[in-house]
Amino acid sequence: MDEFGKALNDLLVNTFNSILRLEEEMLHRISADKLSINEMHMLEAVHRQGGEGRSITDLARDLSITLPSVTASINKLARKGFVIKGRSEQDGRMVIVRLSEEGRRAEAVHRFFHRQMVNRSIEGLTPVQKDALLSGLHNLLAFFRSQEEALAQEKKH
Repeated sequence: MDEFGKALNDLLVNTFNSILRLEEEMLHRISADKLSINEMHMLEAVHRQGGEGRSITDLARDLSITLPSVTASINKLARKGFVIKGRSEQDGRMVIVRLSEEGRRAEAVHRFFHRQMVNRSIEGLTPVQKDALLSGLHNLLAFFRSQEEALAQEKKH
């Protein structure tokens, strides 16, 4: 690996670790250790459609996880008071999940953290630099997705 590659690797690893540590600390502060990072991501997914709520199926599709996993996570979040479950008015068989007041507060704080992170990372960048940053991150995401796909294929065999 050349010097640029080493520097980029160190930066990616350190950035990833810092984000995890800061998110964990933020979650500790806003929820008194009631929320895990995965649970926070579930709250984000519930919030994506605004106040209307989301079905378990929509959440599973959005997060690329199984229906039973979503159901277990939502049940746990409901017991903790972060989401409210109800039946769809159009289809009484469908469970609709909405954020509770506590869930909305936690999600808003987390969204604010991400907004600060993004704003700080692009501070002072020219439009060309912003495009280059996005391009590099798209490449990185494509790599991660291809690795995930390869792992999923291995599990099938």
